[in-house]
Amino acid sequence: MKLYASLTSPFARKIRVLLAEKSLPCEFVQADPNAPGSPVSGLNPLGKVPVLERDDGSVLFDSPVILEWLDRSSPPPLIPTDGEARWQVLLWQALADGLMDAVVTRMIELRRAPELQSKTAVAHQEGKIARALSWADERAGEGFLVGEGFGLADIALVCSLDYMDFRHPHGWRAGLPQLASWHARQSQRPSFLSTLPPDLKRPE
Repeated sequence: MKLYASLTSPFARKIRVLLAEKSLPCEFVQADPNAPGSPVSGLNPLGKVPVLERDDGSVLFDSPVILEWLDRSSPPPLIPTDGEARWQVLLWQALADGLMDAVVTRMIELRRAPELQSKTAVAHQEGKIARALSWADERAGEGFLVGEGFGLADIALVCSLDYMDFRHPHGWRAGLPQLASWHARQSQRPSFLSTLPPDLKRPE
């Protein structure tokens, strides 16, 4: 298998963490979808990463699809196949993906020329981020997010919080002690430490 993505993509990082947790062999191919001659558009008609090329040459794209296929291909599952636990895991992933989307959108807006930036647009995304963090803080406890074991919900939330520290560091821990404590514990797993975005230094 080959995973086409960038080292800084939080969506690809979820997949890399799952691969590490399951000890699945997969070649990582750094790919910029916007670079001339990039293979990404030939693999994914949407021209986005991550893309997984399977051993038979077929491809999957979009991180939830790739994660689901990989998880079902290699037990034990990190995504429940049915029941309320499944919906809770998918809900946490939706929150984490939305948080990452908001961080990305804010970053893109702030990379525009100063005279073209919209303070309203930036504030809108920061509002989403603040509400998502508050929601997570109210629900993150001492253990794993769903059930008694580590799973996709934990992967998604750690990846989203690390990405926020990478692209939008703003001292969120001071006002969200429960979430900060949860992240400090969960983020020490080897699969997270080995897949950190380059140059990210977590706050002490």
